[in-house]
Amino acid sequence: MADARLPSGWTLQQIRDASGDREAVALDPERPVRWVSVDGAVAMPRPELVLGFHGLCLVKPADDEDWYMGSLYDDGSIDCWEAYGDLHEALRGL
Repeated sequence: MADARLPSGWTLQQIRDASGDREAVALDPERPVRWVSVDGAVAMPRPELVLGFHGLCLVKPADDEDWYMGSLYDDGSIDCWEAYGDLHEALRGL
């Protein structure tokens, strides 16, 4: 199991301040992630970073600069449905 990491240049407190979620956490990225659209669901590349915000999360795939918002399920899997160009924008979108 990989260690949970934070985005470069960000502290957990900065993430909590920007998101408004005082319980935001960095999560282990070793989990299945899917992109869900009206056309169905497809597996996404392995996450590099995952941030948890209660039932929501933000995912940054290893080979992508975008951040994806999604639902975090009890089994640890994630279904994403929205993409953002940077972390600050994604945090404001929560």
